[in-house]
Amino acid sequence: MWHRRGRHDRRVDQGSISALVAGLVMTFIACAGLAVDGGRMVAARIRASDQAENAARTGAQALTDIRLGVPRIEPRRATQLASAYLASLGAEGNVRASDKEICVTVTETRSMTLLGLVGVGNKTATSTRCARSIREGEE
Repeated sequence: MWHRRGRHDRRVDQGSISALVAGLVMTFIACAGLAVDGGRMVAARIRASDQAENAARTGAQALTDIRLGVPRIEPRRATQLASAYLASLGAEGNVRASDKEICVTVTETRSMTLLGLVGVGNKTATSTRCARSIREGEE
C-alpha cells in the first residue's frame, strides 16, 4: 500500500506559488497606488479648486459703476487680473468673464507614481469656480 516515489513522479503544480506571489505583489502595488496616487489626485483637485476660486475673486475686483449702485464686472480687465493671478502661481487655466460674473477653470495633470507600474497613465484634476458681482441686499 505504500507508494514509493520515483524520480519521474514529480508534482505538476510546480510554479503555481510563483504565479500566486506575482499576483499578490501586483495586488499590493495596485492597492498602495490607489492610496498614494489617489491621495495625490485629491490634493491636486483641492489645489485646482483653490486656485480657480482665488483667481475668480481676483478678477471680480475689476468692478465698475459702483457709485451708480449697479456694480458690474469689466470683462476685459477681469480676465487680465485672473489670468495674471494664475500665471503668478504657474497654473494652467481658462478664464471667461461677462459683466455679471467671471468663471475660472484650472487644470492640473499628475503622473501616477505607483499606479504607473500597473499601466495607469497621467490623470487630470479640473475645477471651475465663479465669482459674480452683487448689489447690496442681494445674495
